[in-house]
Amino acid sequence: MNTLQEPRTIENRNVISFLETVDVNTGERSVLAEFDCLIEAPNWTKDGKRLIYNSGGLLYSFDLVTRESTVIGSGYANQCNNDHVLSPDNTQIAVSHHTHEDGQSRIYVFPLAGGQPILITALAPSYLHGWSPDGGTLSYCAERNGQYNIYTIPVDGGVETQLTDSPGLDDGPEYSPAGGHIWFNSTRTGLMQVWRMNADGSEQTQMTFDESNNWFPHVSPDGEAIAYLTYRKGDVTPNDHPANKDVEIRLMASNGGQYRTLAKLFGGQGTINVNSWSPDSRQLAFVSYKLKN
Repeated sequence: MNTLQEPRTIENRNVISFLETVDVNTGERSVLAEFDCLIEAPNWTKDGKRLIYNSGGLLYSFDLVTRESTVIGSGYANQCNNDHVLSPDNTQIAVSHHTHEDGQSRIYVFPLAGGQPILITALAPSYLHGWSPDGGTLSYCAERNGQYNIYTIPVDGGVETQLTDSPGLDDGPEYSPAGGHIWFNSTRTGLMQVWRMNADGSEQTQMTFDESNNWFPHVSPDGEAIAYLTYRKGDVTPNDHPANKDVEIRLMASNGGQYRTLAKLFGGQGTINVNSWSPDSRQLAFVSYKLKN
């Protein structure tokens, strides 16, 4: 069992965390490591050698061969949540860090090898979810004037662009591998459902229609499939994605249609908040949990 340094824990759920992978064709699950603390949201590096996850406000690199974790130096950004995203060339990482002055989430970028963060979004709260394939733009959910919508901003900072403007919550915006679409989830039709739009915000189209609450659509690197997290209708309110629930990871084709359940687990918040596809589109990494006695 792994024990991590937790200097300034932003959340303590009193859980044991299991870092797992699942084969998207066979459904076979493998536990890579067990942690006696909360870890969340694994990203797979494009070389297939590491998983990046957050724990205790810091980011860690998990070596898939040695099964050892190493902290990534992030300077003053030590209150990072589960919204971290790697740049397309994997030289940088963007995070949502809760700024010391007011505790609000803002987006920062720093080297994946470790280094000092640079503030990207002055306005808060802003919750990161996507990095465009050309490396130039970040996509995120943000609350402005009491409404949560989807925005983009140049990766070097500047003026943000609002893409959605609907009642309810729009969240989880992530680019398709070719960059033509942004996938997201929205409560605009009642339950939380998966949506897709053009990268400029046009042609917003509902993609799931079942009686569940569906969160965080992640597009496979080959662009063929969408993985997302599902809560049962009666377990949560549509605009909430809490921890410690019985959930499913589901798959559907990127052109829509029927889904299939890939895994059932105890999890929710922290399980697959970020894109966790393997580079070859054959596996997903995720975190499941068990409550401590």
